[in-house]
Amino acid sequence: MSDTDFKDSSPEKFKRKIRSFVRREGRLTKGQQRALDELFPQYGLVVEEESDTLDLATIFGNDHPVHLEIGFGNGQTLTYMASQKPEANYVGIEVHRPGVGNALLQIEEQKLSNVRVICHDAVEVLNQSISDQSLSAVYIFFPDPWHKKRHHKRRLIQPNFVELLKRKLKTGGVLHYATDWENYAEHMMEVMKGIDGFENLAGQGKYSPKPEYRPTTKFETRGIRLGHGVWDMLFKKTA
Repeated sequence: MSDTDFKDSSPEKFKRKIRSFVRREGRLTKGQQRALDELFPQYGLVVEEESDTLDLATIFGNDHPVHLEIGFGNGQTLTYMASQKPEANYVGIEVHRPGVGNALLQIEEQKLSNVRVICHDAVEVLNQSISDQSLSAVYIFFPDPWHKKRHHKRRLIQPNFVELLKRKLKTGGVLHYATDWENYAEHMMEVMKGIDGFENLAGQGKYSPKPEYRPTTKFETRGIRLGHGVWDMLFKKTA
């Protein structure tokens, strides 16, 4: 996940205030470490302060649509989507190195050439390294719900962050959220109602059926078995 609740989403005025993630990084497995050492140079993108905007067409060697997943966890959904849609390019951002290592191993195993990963803070990446109106889709699946009321300010989906995403999306681009926490789903919907320039593809205030391109993860299957609901929301940028 990434930072949120900042005063201004422009690169010049971006101020770090509250993190929406906590780094609880366990020990890397030998496979994850090998992936970071050997595969990241090929499939990873390095973002540094004052670095130039990423030239994604040059990086991928084509001008295919670019889809971005923020907080991809272990990479299962990211690599599945990329494998199902080779005519699009996929960039994933995740701050936890074990998850990045897992994603790299899947990229290697599936021989995917249309995926790149970034191990960095998503807000900084968006502000510093992603061009405006360059993304065809942004996916944020099961972000930390920060379920205690006093922690709601840490939730990733906040008005300023959505405005930043809107800047990066092309007109007609899609913003797709999924959560298994009903209160967070309601929060997301309320935030989106206050942002001009998005159309809810299911209808005003309604949730969408799970699209086929989003796989059901083991985590999600376990939650469904325990009686948890899952809420998908798809919004199209109209202006």
